[in-house]
Amino acid sequence: MKIHFIAIGGSAMHNLAIALHQKGYQVSGSDDAIHNPSKSRLEKYGLLPNEFGWFPEKITSELEVIILGMHAKKDNLELLKAQELGLKIYSYPEFLYEQSKNKTRVVIGGSHGKTTITSMILHVLNYHEKEVDYMVGAQLEGFETMVHLTQENDFIVLEGDEYLSSPIDMRPKFHLYKPNIALLSGIAWDHINVFPTFENYVDQFRVFTDGMVNGGSMIYNEEDAIVKDVVENSENHIKKYPYTTPKYFIENGTTFLETNEGNLPLEIFGKHNLQNLAGAKWICQHMGIDEDDFYEAIASFAGASKRLEKIAENNTTVIFKDFAHSPSKVAATTKAVKEQYAERTVLACLELHTYSSLNAEFLAEYKGALNAADKAVVFYSPDAVKIKQLEEVTTIQIANAFEREDLIIYTNPQEFKEFLFSQNFDKTALVLMSSGNYGGLDFEEVKNLV
Repeated sequence: MKIHFIAIGGSAMHNLAIALHQKGYQVSGSDDAIHNPSKSRLEKYGLLPNEFGWFPEKITSELEVIILGMHAKKDNLELLKAQELGLKIYSYPEFLYEQSKNKTRVVIGGSHGKTTITSMILHVLNYHEKEVDYMVGAQLEGFETMVHLTQENDFIVLEGDEYLSSPIDMRPKFHLYKPNIALLSGIAWDHINVFPTFENYVDQFRVFTDGMVNGGSMIYNEEDAIVKDVVENSENHIKKYPYTTPKYFIENGTTFLETNEGNLPLEIFGKHNLQNLAGAKWICQHMGIDEDDFYEAIASFAGASKRLEKIAENNTTVIFKDFAHSPSKVAATTKAVKEQYAERTVLACLELHTYSSLNAEFLAEYKGALNAADKAVVFYSPDAVKIKQLEEVTTIQIANAFEREDLIIYTNPQEFKEFLFSQNFDKTALVLMSSGNYGGLDFEEVKNLV
């Protein structure tokens, strides 16, 4: 099969391209810019375009499938040519569904925890050498690609993102997967540029739940009131399995899980991660891994990339990098670090970087999100606000939104860096939360703070 990717350089897209190449398909692609790690990984497999840009002459009737990425626009020259030729055009999630129609589809949904839960499941299955197909949103240790597709595997595990499918398909990705087994971890309003109201956002999870295969199994976080309402009020004929935070305790900086076989030391920590673990355990049991085998494997799970990732540590200092940016994730991450390092000063630094977080109306959702930290800093770039064509956000608005009188706010990258490098980090836990890089902060330099 000859497949062409429009916008091949995206994180998910290039992984799918590599997976299909490994499956034996003829893969080509285009993009107007490709950065590492996508660039080097595409180059390794001979899939990097010879030149960047859009070339309608690449689109011919010989192509059997076009896969369209979100980075492309509706007026993309290659897309227009494909439409003119009447070629079959799939969005990323549509094509994944086509590849898995005859498999048992396991879909992990929720506003937060998706990547971590999917990573936990794959770690456990990999530990016990159980082969499955998968798509996950982060690079995992021990896995070469974020997407793996075969003819023979019975299961496929999919991270179910609620963001839109493609420029010409405005359905949330996870609506297209029609799961046999699903999980909902939590619902907290996000992607406000697409889902303008909280109720509209919650509706997407109702559609997801109601779109499950008849007789399917839904595993859900009973401690999240909105998830509980969505799942328990669904009239879809599915089996419902609630989960809650398991019992645990912290001793000498290590989190122990209380199990029937004794206390299990974990590499991960934080109530939200313990909830994620409980959900992952249910999923793995549905996939044939018994409880004892799950615990044996999960003890060595060190976390998903960029999710509370420990980047440096010595006897008195620890530094974490975290992808958290939405209010609920920021609150959960900050609380987790303070609980784990109760005797240390927790310095929490948050970059407001996403469309939602830089929206003046949405800022109020951050009320109290950094309260668990001993010292709290917010950084944002006025240039990022301009690029996203949003109303200007002032430092006063941010201070009012977080409702923390001692909040430190920076808008200049150099000033933020000078502050960071002037701190005494003795008996400190530093957590850097962002989906960006604080205007060019070198995290290799940050590691030298310990």
